[in-house]
Amino acid sequence: MTSVLKKEPVTAEFCFRDWTVTASESHILCSEGPERHSFESQLKLPNLPEMVFASNSLCVRHDSGFGVKFTALDALRLVDAEHDLMKVAVAQEWQEARADCEHIKDTAHPFDWTFTTNYQGTVFSNGESQMTVKPTTEKIDVEKLKVRDKIHFYADILLFEDELSDNGCSVLRVKIRVMPTLLFILLRFYLRVDGVLVRTNDTRYFHEAGTDYMLREFCSKESRVTDLRVPLHILTDPNVIGEHLTTTSETTERLQFPPVTARPEKPQTETVTSTSLDTCAVSPDLSDDTGKCDTTS
Repeated sequence: MTSVLKKEPVTAEFCFRDWTVTASESHILCSEGPERHSFESQLKLPNLPEMVFASNSLCVRHDSGFGVKFTALDALRLVDAEHDLMKVAVAQEWQEARADCEHIKDTAHPFDWTFTTNYQGTVFSNGESQMTVKPTTEKIDVEKLKVRDKIHFYADILLFEDELSDNGCSVLRVKIRVMPTLLFILLRFYLRVDGVLVRTNDTRYFHEAGTDYMLREFCSKESRVTDLRVPLHILTDPNVIGEHLTTTSETTERLQFPPVTARPEKPQTETVTSTSLDTCAVSPDLSDDTGKCDTTS
């Protein structure tokens, strides 16, 4: 396996009232060396996805020190390192799908070679100001997301991807858009094992300016391919297949902010730092491209 050509990281930062949004993108994790060793040593997995973007991240931080971030490392911590869950879910199809999977061939003990993760983001604090997380019946107001306001900031960040030895696709990415009065985040894990099943784990964050909380909705869906009557282009499109899948679990939580001292409102600003801006996938002004951060799929 050849080493990856390292590129300077690209960081885009945007200030939204009391929040700072930071989107970082860099090269794929190298196949060997200290960076690879350090990453692997923090996990129990016998194998990693083919493409891991260890330095890619999205962070939404309040001026008081609390917030939420999204990283490949934290997501992979939740992958089952001891059990082949696909074997339990679809026994016969699993035998066929795993036959050519290099992850299985090169591994002595079972693990979830689909890299399925229920990761919903990493909530953090500065030790004093902490958000409290509680279940709620309140739902994200989808109608507010449909309003075609100007998008001040947009980012689409890939965290990891694996083609399952040409037997499908396993991918985790996070998107954010910031509009004049709200911010919306979509974290999506998409899995397709060809001829076997399709699965999505979606986490949505919604915060409206002037409120003291965020809503977090998590929805897991999956269906066997034999039960899906959809054309191939829908089956392979993470943005549309969700409406055809069966919901297996769903939760909504309220992330309540701690009391904060009122501060002068910051102007909305955006900065990008990089030595090679052509590698940046962050587009702060996508007013005519709201579909790139879909609200429902």
